[in-house]
Amino acid sequence: MTPADPFARLAPFIQEYIWRQGWTEIRAVQGEACSALLDSDDHVLIASGTASGKTEAAFLPILTSLHEDPPASIGVLYIGPLKALINDQFYRLDGLLEESGIPVGAWHGDVSSSRKKQTVEQARGVLQITPESLEGLFLRRGTILNRLFHDLRFVVIDEVHAFMGDERGRQVLCLLERLERVTRVPPRRVGLSATLGDLGLAQAWLAGTTRRAVRVVNDAGARRRLHLALEHFPLHEAEGDQNFSPLDEAPDLYRHLYERTLGRKTLVFRNSRQGVEDTVVALRGLAETRGTPDIYHVHHGSVAAAYREDAERAMREEGRPACTVATVTLELGIDLGQLERVLQVDPPPSVSSFVQRLGRTGRRGGPGEMVFYTLERGHSDKDPPHRRLPWTLLQAIATVQLYLEERWVEPTGQPRLPFSLLVHQTLGALGQYEELAPRDLAARVLTLSPFRHVTQEQYRALLHHLLTSDHLQRTDEGGLILGLAGERLVNDWHFFAVFPDVPEYAVFNGASEIGTVGSAPEVGSVISLIGRAWRVMDVDGERRHVFVRRERGRNTTAWSGGGGEVHDRVVQRMREVLASGDDYAYLQPVARSRLEEARHLARTSGLLDGLVHDLSEGSVLFLPWRGTRVHGTVQAVLAHLTSGRAQGDTPYSIVVGSPRAELAHRVAALPSEEEVRGRLRQAFLAGSHLGGLGKFDALVPRGLLADAHAVDSLDIPTALKDLRSLAV
Repeated sequence: MTPADPFARLAPFIQEYIWRQGWTEIRAVQGEACSALLDSDDHVLIASGTASGKTEAAFLPILTSLHEDPPASIGVLYIGPLKALINDQFYRLDGLLEESGIPVGAWHGDVSSSRKKQTVEQARGVLQITPESLEGLFLRRGTILNRLFHDLRFVVIDEVHAFMGDERGRQVLCLLERLERVTRVPPRRVGLSATLGDLGLAQAWLAGTTRRAVRVVNDAGARRRLHLALEHFPLHEAEGDQNFSPLDEAPDLYRHLYERTLGRKTLVFRNSRQGVEDTVVALRGLAETRGTPDIYHVHHGSVAAAYREDAERAMREEGRPACTVATVTLELGIDLGQLERVLQVDPPPSVSSFVQRLGRTGRRGGPGEMVFYTLERGHSDKDPPHRRLPWTLLQAIATVQLYLEERWVEPTGQPRLPFSLLVHQTLGALGQYEELAPRDLAARVLTLSPFRHVTQEQYRALLHHLLTSDHLQRTDEGGLILGLAGERLVNDWHFFAVFPDVPEYAVFNGASEIGTVGSAPEVGSVISLIGRAWRVMDVDGERRHVFVRRERGRNTTAWSGGGGEVHDRVVQRMREVLASGDDYAYLQPVARSRLEEARHLARTSGLLDGLVHDLSEGSVLFLPWRGTRVHGTVQAVLAHLTSGRAQGDTPYSIVVGSPRAELAHRVAALPSEEEVRGRLRQAFLAGSHLGGLGKFDALVPRGLLADAHAVDSLDIPTALKDLRSLAV
């Protein structure tokens, strides 16, 4: 072995582990990570596909470093987005470290007090934690943070893409900056991700305010074998039939899913809990009719942990078929063993989600196999052309092509005015330090990187509002402390999380909890959970418990949820798909035929000729071919110009109840960008609903919420550019 051989550089106990595991080589990404982590002091971003060995790429050299120079405190802080992912990684690391003398501990809500006590007493090795539990350490054990982390060497952030652009990710940045201020130690940051679009944005996010370079270890663009297929099916209408089932609504879809999952290890993704529940009900019905085993499992956020863990175990168990239908909860890197196939009903929420879900299959060198299903409701030949387009089919093709042709993934944006998080960090700082002068509070909180665009004036307005609501109080000496309302909030463990709390009712079948529902169902109604129907027998409103019994038939209470933001590039590629004559090899016959019909309709109707189209007398169709943010801004401006006569007609089109000439005249008279922003801000202020996206929006003054909406939810320059085409 040469000195440059990465295997030779690893600690002896790691070399022994590799021999025992029967590895035949160190993968390229692992060798590059060894060099990046052992030969520099830079932060490191490891961008590599799912199941490519990212975790080992980070930890083999990190643990070697700890072995050669043992730290005097916890040396590695691993931050993961999910408890299940942390548990999964814990067992992998535990096996690696069992003979090393380097302890590994986990810290989250499911970890026992005795194990946490052991971690505090040892204060060594590796600690795996969620953002919420790290926040809890600051608030509940702030006095021991320095002892735990005073010689911290590395912070490993798993699934970086899941944190970037998300409120939890901004919380992570705040926590790391606060931890550095407490310990005065600048640990290196190591980010792991399978799906990153703009690596420059990811580098900037990982570096934060540290002023340390970020080295990239990147094989995420490496080509892999893919087997893709896209099927297209119609949906049937219920027309008032109370016994109408999921199988009745989409019989071709569910028969196809049944055949594709029979006797295999498969994962089916739906974009909503309702879709998951309907799919498992339909598949179980087909299995019962045809006399095949029930191999179906449900996995989403409202399913009790025991049932989710059953699904994960079934997927990992070798030699037995299993099919789990899931939402985003199985998108991240929990080990599910050797999957044969991934199936996706309706377009995934984003290109990033597509890449994550595709990465679930084709592990251990096999080709990735993914089947798409798009659904379309019936329409009449009398419907206007834009309503007769197969929008989901176009979106699915656009999603696939953006990745296949360009390896493009959505970039993540950061809000300029995250006031909900600012409330959280302000109350948290006072919970930790008890009393701070206003100037000291601002110095601790407003200087955290997510708040760099918040002005002193805006922060004063926020503090004044929190004083009037008794979340803060001023002492006789002029300091700030938590008020009674603030104490109640901070002392509740729900405060650790920055994502909104959804009031839930626990659902029990006898003494066994099967999951939760968001609101109290009516006694006698039928709900669906874990892919089965349940009759509601009783509701205990005080304890928020729902008691049910098994029922045959379909649920009568629908789940809410689904949908999401679509990027401009996806919608623009949808238009390109419609305008081109390209064939896509993965399209199955019905999908290919439906695309050709849509292309013919678009050409003959003129839908591709400009953005504005006349409908009936006195109304026009505006088809901007824009993503969610720009589309919403265009609709808001049009609604303002026409006194509310602009309504979304499909997710991609707007119908304006105004003659084209009148609308063109109004658009031509549009004022400057700043004046439009001000008018939309006033319209937002006048609305009955403000905020609702951030957990603590209710504690933010209405004016600040309007400021944030105008800056972070609208794209006024692009919207005005599109609208001015009306005036030409």
